[in-house]
Amino acid sequence: MLAKIITSCVLGVEALPVEVEVDVVFGLPSFSTVGLAEGAVRESKDRVKAAIKNSGYPFPDKKITVNLAPADIKKVGTGFDLPIALGILAAETIVATKQLKDYSVVGELALDGFVRPIPGILPMVIAARDSGHKGIIVPEGNAEEAAVVKEIDVIGIRYLHQAVDFLSETLSLPPSNINPQVLHGNHKSYEVDFSDVKGQEHVKRALEVAAAGGHNILLTGPPGSGKTMLARRLPTILPDLTFDEALETTKIYSVCGLLNERSGLMTQRPFRAPHHTISDAGLIGGGNIPRPGEVSLAHNGILFLDELPEFKKNVLEVLRQPLEDGKVTIARASSTLTFPARFVLVAALNPCPCGHAGDSNHSCTCSPLQIKRYEDRLSGPLLDRIDIHLQVPAVPFHQVASIEEGENSKSIKERVVSARILQRQRFQGKKKIYSNSQMSNRDLKKFCSLDTTSLNLLEKGMAQLGLSARAYHRILKISRTIADLSGSQTIKSAHIAEAIQYRRLDRNLFHQNS
Repeated sequence: MLAKIITSCVLGVEALPVEVEVDVVFGLPSFSTVGLAEGAVRESKDRVKAAIKNSGYPFPDKKITVNLAPADIKKVGTGFDLPIALGILAAETIVATKQLKDYSVVGELALDGFVRPIPGILPMVIAARDSGHKGIIVPEGNAEEAAVVKEIDVIGIRYLHQAVDFLSETLSLPPSNINPQVLHGNHKSYEVDFSDVKGQEHVKRALEVAAAGGHNILLTGPPGSGKTMLARRLPTILPDLTFDEALETTKIYSVCGLLNERSGLMTQRPFRAPHHTISDAGLIGGGNIPRPGEVSLAHNGILFLDELPEFKKNVLEVLRQPLEDGKVTIARASSTLTFPARFVLVAALNPCPCGHAGDSNHSCTCSPLQIKRYEDRLSGPLLDRIDIHLQVPAVPFHQVASIEEGENSKSIKERVVSARILQRQRFQGKKKIYSNSQMSNRDLKKFCSLDTTSLNLLEKGMAQLGLSARAYHRILKISRTIADLSGSQTIKSAHIAEAIQYRRLDRNLFHQNS
């Protein structure tokens, strides 16, 4: 007898519906799986057989053929165990087939019939909903995450026999029910705050501008000046995730199996700080079966690269596409996948290999050749994609020892949120623009017009500093953000003057203190 069950598999960060066809006929006992099944899927036959027997059901001593359609797409993961087991039982008329057409099924089986949670459940539930299914049967451990998606019944089960009884209508299981808006509103507080930072007021201001406009920022300074401390506090002043952003980010973490089991939805913007030994595939994503990398895990959040020149040059160069497009495209012979990667880049580096170039308290031990080699590790095109370049000097003793607290993150965040509201109103109707940093040249002409005084100031500043045409556009974007922070509809000369200060290191990045 033939039975059909709908499930799904993850491709990138999206899910594709898969039809599991199970044919059980008389013949020499065998169990074969076809349809481009990857290793873990082919091994499912042993788990399925043991789970069926240990759940108290007879396993058919017949010829069993399982087809996973469409057959031209590679199937990966262990989520096919439960649909294959139910397909076999349905083919043997142990499971009623009446409800099978209304439900999608996913789950991994243990040998005793326990249904284990699987990664990537969120895009699978979305795929089931979009396919018009009434509900989806998922492992109990995934039920809270799956219930974030509305307009579909999510049935969480713990054991195989519960799924059999539910589909046979001898067991009633209520759908998992949570309010995603309430879950989204439970924003957890951060353990760090800008009030912890002593001094560095100009750096705090630059980070406020970066947060308000979504600008990438590069911090240059000696060891111990607070670059890492400041970067780790940037998420505390970013606007809260919108529900759509939370869903986008949660999908990525769900696929990677990194979602907190106690929360079905990401409520904080991610902060990713990979080590400088990371490979290009680890940073950008990839592998035989492409998976999201750190740039995608930082989607809608912060990617912090400490000791930037210590990263391999080929690793840094792959950052160009996500910084420009907000996404990563990975091509393989069998398929091409696109991962979202819209983040704010915060990079930190020392002024020289020893870190003390220009430091009045320490002598630099680096030769000009060593500094030149250090500088050559960073390409011009990469630095051009970073809006704000800022020097972070060592903090004087009297500021370190001060008991006075600086401005807290809550106050700074209020100004950032107000600026983002202005940008949301400005770019209403433009799907690909979410902040000032994403404006095109055409948008700059429309939203960043300058009066004669501001234009003359910008022309003089660019001539004195020898800035490029790219720097001109960056200064306009930063100026627009500074104007938004001050609540001004127009860009004034004071906004231009401050923006120029954030590009002063363009031509002298490693020698500003020498």
